[in-house]
Amino acid sequence: MASHGGCYCGAVRYTVSGALRDVIYCHCSQCRKQSGHFYAATSCATDNLDIKGAEKLTWFRASDEARRGFCSVCGSALFWQRVGADTTSILAGSLENPTGLKAQGHIFVADKGDYYDIGDGLPRHLQAG
Repeated sequence: MASHGGCYCGAVRYTVSGALRDVIYCHCSQCRKQSGHFYAATSCATDNLDIKGAEKLTWFRASDEARRGFCSVCGSALFWQRVGADTTSILAGSLENPTGLKAQGHIFVADKGDYYDIGDGLPRHLQAG
């Protein structure tokens, strides 16, 4: 079954033809600064990701290790890619429902904001899980 999603304005749309990983919540300072809170992301094999409107997708090299993809029209954060990896993380909120996904845990909880608590009982990892 294919999964579909895209940005707020519709300039960037994507289809995932393979399986999606369950959702991981990332509390690192970079994710919080880009999104205004924490990331909720799934991922797929990059070869299974077909992006329409890729000319409206801007990639920001957030660090030596990764880049972040967002719509250059509306600013929606959509993707995160580790350099050299064969997977792409996809912001779960950009997927169309129903996703069939479940939350699996939290990463970088040592960096989480001081204005919220994590109380859902999911596994927590101080760094990447």
